[in-house]
Amino acid sequence: MSAPSLKQSFNAPRNPGEQARPFSIRLTEAERASLKRKAGSKPLGSYIRHKLLGDDATPRKSSARSPSESDKAWAQALAGLGQSRLASNLNQIAKLAHQGALPVTPELQQELHDACADIKRMRLMLIRQMGLKP
Repeated sequence: MSAPSLKQSFNAPRNPGEQARPFSIRLTEAERASLKRKAGSKPLGSYIRHKLLGDDATPRKSSARSPSESDKAWAQALAGLGQSRLASNLNQIAKLAHQGALPVTPELQQELHDACADIKRMRLMLIRQMGLKP
């Protein structure tokens, strides 16, 4: 059994599923500008690959992903929190309490403690949803 030639072994794919490796080429500013003009709205790399390889060019997978229903729900919840002015309202309550302009009754104290507990729960849920450790 003879060993494969250097050319055969160099060109043979190492693994069928192996990722493509980048290839660099130096261009002058004028050459690059010309290619960009010719590419139009197409990405420059895609345009060059198509020009070099024509129909033999392997299509690239799109990196864009659609958000899941869960992601959409979390995004809506975060948007709602951002529009609620919750932090601003709590800050105003704290300022009035420090100035003595807010009569702090036991009922108000309980409501504030409940609100803080709710905020802590929301924070924990958001941290967990993002895959972070609390």
